[in-house]
Amino acid sequence: MSLLTHVLACLFGMGSWVAINGMWVELPLVVHGIPEGWYLPSYLTVLIQMANIGPLFITLMHRFRPGALDERPVIYFIVVLGIVATFLLAFFWNHTVSVADSAHSVPLLVLSFLLSVVDCTSSVTFLPFMMRLRPQYLTTYFAGEGLSGLVPALVALIQGVGQVHCTNKTSPAEAWAGNSSGGELQPDYQPPTFSVQVFFIFLSAMMVVCLAAFVLLNHHPAVARERKSDHYFCEDMEREKREQGLSLHAQTPEQKPMISPLDADRRRPRSSFGMGTYSNLEVVFIFVVLAWVNALTNAVLPSVQSYSCLPYGNKAYHLAATMAAVANPVACFIAMFVPVRSLIFMSFLTMFGTGFGAYIMAMAALSPCPLLVHSTWGTAVIVLAWILFVLSLSYVKVIIGVILRDEGHSALVWCGAVVQLGSMLGALSMFPLVSVYRLFQSGKPCKTRCLA
Repeated sequence: MSLLTHVLACLFGMGSWVAINGMWVELPLVVHGIPEGWYLPSYLTVLIQMANIGPLFITLMHRFRPGALDERPVIYFIVVLGIVATFLLAFFWNHTVSVADSAHSVPLLVLSFLLSVVDCTSSVTFLPFMMRLRPQYLTTYFAGEGLSGLVPALVALIQGVGQVHCTNKTSPAEAWAGNSSGGELQPDYQPPTFSVQVFFIFLSAMMVVCLAAFVLLNHHPAVARERKSDHYFCEDMEREKREQGLSLHAQTPEQKPMISPLDADRRRPRSSFGMGTYSNLEVVFIFVVLAWVNALTNAVLPSVQSYSCLPYGNKAYHLAATMAAVANPVACFIAMFVPVRSLIFMSFLTMFGTGFGAYIMAMAALSPCPLLVHSTWGTAVIVLAWILFVLSLSYVKVIIGVILRDEGHSALVWCGAVVQLGSMLGALSMFPLVSVYRLFQSGKPCKTRCLA
């Protein structure tokens, strides 16, 4: 295998979700400069779900016009769009427009929607493109996709996003009485080491790196030796066209695949998903697990991360967020060397990760007074729960991607569509609970006193 191709596949994968992930980690600084304030996360959730129009269009094209859509021009378009949108954000993120006699961050919201279209559409274009390379590079791509969350988080930590010092501030009456020890601890937010503008320019540079990696994956001679060949891709498209237009009974002996009668029996009902190795029940199970895992990791648990961690302190929150981001690419590297494709093992890992997700959700529901809130053990357990949750379910996602990679181009298109569907269902289920009914109460920095 080519080290260069691995590096390019990783850099290509980093561009898949780096823009939206970067927007989320920069929220603590962005919200203070716009009229929407902390309502912005709710708006972003809605915009991201509206952006699923991109994956829907791509999926319908592959379903009803198989072989008519080449992913490469689409990828070039969305990556360039991401470069332009993130660059414009650097200069217009805090500009407002008067709408109905009130100021709104229209440029920020419009550009965020465009970035959401870019990242959501990458799920149904980047993965099928990886079909052109050998299967080993798909795991490297998933590692890069994991780094798309880790790298912006690390840069935000260097920037100092959310850094706070607790200071003892006394009231005027206490100061007059000379009592300086009875005041409450108040959060004192520290200024960032560099501006929001610089951060968005960094995101634009990351998208440029993704574009350069994609160009080299298409045209570099060293990568060409690792490519399965465009001839294979054309054959795969032709196979999909035949499956759409002809049944196995109508094929001539020369057109029929050379398989045993038992295998033919197993293949017959599965052409709509392009999967010929698994039974219908197994296919449904794989896609249900994929939707469930992505709903938890991309929407449900991230929406309550602050509620689950902040009661234990800002250090616990940032440590959990950073270590969880590290766990994602670590899971991808584990899957690269230990790819266990057993559906039973996948089920076990899914239940294992879901169990830790349930604990995290329970602590979020108990916020601001979760279990062991005043104990070091409480901090250690919540951080460990986040690490194991992300580690186990990220491994499941990668293994499912590897399984579907072996099933062909159509299966990877469905993989991307189900990823977006699961994320959308998770976000839509949590949005009313968090933003409308406000069932979760956030722990306040420097204030973690709870009744015994």
